[in-house]
Amino acid sequence: MTLHREHTRVGFVGLGNLGLPMAEALAADGWRLAVHDVSPARAIPAGSERVADSAELTDCQALCLAVPDDAAVAGLLTGEHGLLARLAPGAVVLVHSTVLPATARELAAEAERAGVGLLDAPVSGGAERAALGELSVMVGGPADVLEKARPLLDSVGNDIRHVGPAGAGAAVKLANQLMMFAALAGAHEALELAAAHDVAEDAVLAVVAGGTGDSWVARNWGFFDRVADAYDAGGTPVRERPWSKDLWEVTAAARAAGVDVPLAGLLAQTMADRVEHHARTTRERPPR
Repeated sequence: MTLHREHTRVGFVGLGNLGLPMAEALAADGWRLAVHDVSPARAIPAGSERVADSAELTDCQALCLAVPDDAAVAGLLTGEHGLLARLAPGAVVLVHSTVLPATARELAAEAERAGVGLLDAPVSGGAERAALGELSVMVGGPADVLEKARPLLDSVGNDIRHVGPAGAGAAVKLANQLMMFAALAGAHEALELAAAHDVAEDAVLAVVAGGTGDSWVARNWGFFDRVADAYDAGGTPVRERPWSKDLWEVTAAARAAGVDVPLAGLLAQTMADRVEHHARTTRERPPR
């Protein structure tokens, strides 16, 4: 039996840069939302109910998490007082946070023991697509749980992909992040090279759009500057931003699997400084 808007109370935890527009898309699509964030000052979607404590979400038939990291997800779900032990059997948990594949598998096993369905369902696309309900969602976990949760997922994404068992969604998200940040690092170096020869960023990007160097990051240049500004406004520490946290998770997942990822190791050490510096200098640059 699938989830239905009129009969389902949905808990949503994490109203940050991506979580808030995701919750807004759910509310706009008619889901009854109860929302929680560790910061009580965070904005909430129109028509949703703010709860002061995540423990007030135990009567929800579905729970969505968009919190910063593995520790935050585990802190909410696991242990004697965690939500997995307190949700009703048959409830569904969607972990939209970027977590390690091993974490997703451990959470899925604990959820199964509690009679709760759990999917690792990280997303990609950014805040603007999130607000439109047009994210890409990579899903790991049982197919029957996915079918039950599909109406909810269809409200946040227009590209829902079941990529395998528990942990597979998390693995695909980390693969996506590595490919994206590798392209971003190359674009930064290429534009700096051109600038050293007195060629403006816009000129390079216009040419590359029709060449073999084309990429999503080149076509959306400035995206990460805007995301960094949003994180600054929300007070998100650099270590919790994707160009830091996600790349370190890539290296951790690779180490756990015995996979050599020398490029990921280099990016984990350099990407955060590069993204933050570019965002800062772009912000400080006088308008033309």
